[in-house]
Amino acid sequence: MDVLAIMEALAEQGITVLLKADAERMAEQRKPWTFVASGAPLRDDILVRTDAASVEQCLEACLPRLRELGISLPG
Repeated sequence: MDVLAIMEALAEQGITVLLKADAERMAEQRKPWTFVASGAPLRDDILVRTDAASVEQCLEACLPRLRELGISLPG
């Protein structure tokens, strides 16, 4: 999965993307990764967000939702 290509594709469509690793949650062995997507193309100020154990899990949770909202993604 090409995370950079996904983030670039979202940004090109006007979506702001945040991918975060939280050191505190990682040390506590909680879901350290956060993915947040927001912006004008998402209707009604929808925020697509998840916390997960890995980047891949974040994307597996959020990309289908973004596609449902009509956002074009690579792959």
